Amino acid sequence: MPCPHLPEGFDATDPDLLQSRIPFPEFASLRQTAPVWWCPQPRGVTGFDDEGYWAVTRHADVKYVSTHPELFSSTENTAVIRFNEHITRDQIEVQKLIMLNMDPPEHTRVRQIVQRGFTPRAIRTLENALRERARKIVDEAKRNAGTDGSFDFVTQVAVELPLQAIAELIGVPQEDRARIFDWSNKMVAYDDPEYAITEEIGAEAAMELIGYSMNLAAERKECPAKDIVTQLVAAEGQGNLSSDEFGFFVLLLAVAGNETTRNAISHGMHAFLTHPEEWELYKRERQATAAEEIVRWATPVVSFQRTATQDTEIGGQKIRRGDRVGLFYSSANNDPEVFENPETFDITRDPNPHLGFGGGGPHFCLGKSLAINEIDLIFNALADVLPDLTLAGEPRRLRAAWLNGIKELRVRVGS
Repeated sequence: MPCPHLPEGFDATDPDLLQSRIPFPEFASLRQTAPVWWCPQPRGVTGFDDEGYWAVTRHADVKYVSTHPELFSSTENTAVIRFNEHITRDQIEVQKLIMLNMDPPEHTRVRQIVQRGFTPRAIRTLENALRERARKIVDEAKRNAGTDGSFDFVTQVAVELPLQAIAELIGVPQEDRARIFDWSNKMVAYDDPEYAITEEIGAEAAMELIGYSMNLAAERKECPAKDIVTQLVAAEGQGNLSSDEFGFFVLLLAVAGNETTRNAISHGMHAFLTHPEEWELYKRERQATAAEEIVRWATPVVSFQRTATQDTEIGGQKIRRGDRVGLFYSSANNDPEVFENPETFDITRDPNPHLGFGGGGPHFCLGKSLAINEIDLIFNALADVLPDLTLAGEPRRLRAAWLNGIKELRVRVGS
């Protein structure tokens, strides 16, 4: 097999690289020449005591690993592919309490309880409240635009609805919602020097969020109410989450639900404004397929990882027990074997078997319906209230190892 044409020292988890771009040309080279490729890393630089990982870049192979948890563990080294080099193994071990980092059967037990909060009925119940909030968010962004009509789309629009949805889902009082947002930001921004947030500050924010959530769970156990929290922690005879488990569940929501949907919305707006024919089409026809294409295009989680539980193979490549395996969703979602013209932003794309919500299997995103609903609602509101929005600057990307994040997107209200 020929060698891929890669820059010296290429590593698709390098936060400096992801701050500047997603490495689509390198992913294309890997898919063609070395779809399961060993990426060497200095021992300990990512928080793991090994010398690298296998980068899996083809759609079919990412799905294979995702749907075989008996061969590829989320627990052994967690699903996070790169930590800061200063993290301790004990700090990594604590993260195994998060559902994202569990394997069956423990994952199965927790997920069966948690999915009570994500039934179609629960999502429908949220929809009217979120529709009203989406319109209010966009109205306020328009009203609060600067004298030149510009504003930051990320902070004024994209962050708001995902946060409101999670807070609404678990019953966080309105006056506490800004704290949830602040904690969430600190947990994922430690790789970006602009925020001056250390790993320690991120860990403190996580503990504060967990503590807040545990208190909320304790209150519901003491005094049940007709809400999702009660269903998860105080459901008689149905099994329930402990206060600790609920705390880590909210932590997962704050990152997997809040940050990812926020970035999908930010990337979606940038895609529309750089593909004006698609924005015109959307405003006219409001395609139901648009939200899925926004998620494929954005792929907010660039990669997660698994760890091989035994000697095995992926796409003909031998993998040893204990090897880490990186699942590159950004590459899989641009695989020309699956998507016609993957480099084209096409809101009518159907079918659209993207892996933006995971590659299937036990860790397929539980909140997919809620996320699609939020994206639909916010872009419908934008098309109604700000149909003539234009770009006022290039997006500023977040420095992160596994998130495709936008931290600022200046836009301008049309005249």
